[in-house]
Amino acid sequence: MTSFRCLPWIAGLMQALALSLILAACQSMPAKPGVADRQKIDHLLTLIDQRLDVAAKVAQSKWNSGAPINDPVRERQILDDLTASLQDAGDADKAFMRRFFQAQFDAGKIIQLTLHAQWRREAHARFANPPDLARDIRPELDRLTPLLIAALNQVRPLLPQASAKQYLYQRGAALVRGDADGAVRTEALRVLLE
Repeated sequence: MTSFRCLPWIAGLMQALALSLILAACQSMPAKPGVADRQKIDHLLTLIDQRLDVAAKVAQSKWNSGAPINDPVRERQILDDLTASLQDAGDADKAFMRRFFQAQFDAGKIIQLTLHAQWRREAHARFANPPDLARDIRPELDRLTPLLIAALNQVRPLLPQASAKQYLYQRGAALVRGDADGAVRTEALRVLLE
């Protein structure tokens, strides 16, 4: 009978333990970033989405021309030019920018490869008026690149904060191009979430 008298005491102890675990979990949850920081992150995500939108236009142009989707020589040249343009940046900042933009290239290639595979299955004809890489697409990418660099410079100091990364991940689902398995968004945000 004495063992049954301990049950209320054990139950009370278990409730206290559960409550302390819940309180500890709440204290360890990161606070939401401030309004200004959320706006900076949203702006960066919007620019990433705009750049990914260009990938569908690139896919049409390459479909008509037969140009390969993967062009490592061109990518390396763009990254080298980008690095050279960051004259005031340190080596770590330059390396971060290269990794970020390579991730954007890779995310864009996922879109292009997916569209080309779909068009092959459909035996799609050439597009009547595809965008021209030099005339239409590169100027758009050239417009977006400095905006992305500026936005990255605003967001990068926030990335060590768990709350900023959590917000970036959650808002990315709303603001960055979605796809069936999430591969495009995952690749585009990969460097920011490391």
